[in-house]
Amino acid sequence: MIPRDPAMGLALPGVDLPEWLRPVADAAGGVKGSDLTRFLPPPAGGRASAVLMLLGEGDEGPDILLIERAHDMRSHAGQPAFPGGALESGDSGPVEAALREAQEETALDPAGVVPFALLPDLWVPVSDFIVTPVLAWWQEPSPVRVADPTEVASVHRVPIEQLTDPARRMRVRHPSGYVGLGFDVAGLLVWGFTAGLISGLLDLSGWSRPWDAERIVDLPTDEDLA
Repeated sequence: MIPRDPAMGLALPGVDLPEWLRPVADAAGGVKGSDLTRFLPPPAGGRASAVLMLLGEGDEGPDILLIERAHDMRSHAGQPAFPGGALESGDSGPVEAALREAQEETALDPAGVVPFALLPDLWVPVSDFIVTPVLAWWQEPSPVRVADPTEVASVHRVPIEQLTDPARRMRVRHPSGYVGLGFDVAGLLVWGFTAGLISGLLDLSGWSRPWDAERIVDLPTDEDLA
């Protein structure tokens, strides 16, 4: 049984994480919000939420769990994301919320998950969510699938090796003109908040490899996909 901090739901310091995951755990304690995004929480307001950054070992080595949001949602439709959502009244905090949402969205078994760190709160301006990223180790992987098709279109275990591949990294230009980070993995164009978190994770853990930051692709519009 992994010892946990009862107040946070996190594995206590010194828990025997796999060696490949140690750089992530070591970096997590010193991360600032500005290391991950320029969108930091405002002094007041915003809706508390959490996402699960779940790292496991699959057939292709270390990987991370991503979902593709349903294409008919009112916000962030069709966008790749981490499992997660708003905190509800019965949640004890971001860890419980992230695990609950991941279970509802992907049928993940939380019993096999060891949350080990919280990253700083971040802000998603378009939805006014204040997001707490929960880092976790998938100690005992369980089958995952689309559990709620009203929210999720597909579920993916994306190998870290793909995310660090320079050929799969680029910057993405939104129709508004904003240019952010991006990844072409698992048949998905990962961009926006999620791409920024992944990029920060790779950089802080020392996993990043040099890539061409001058390569810019346009985010497909509804017309492009028709």
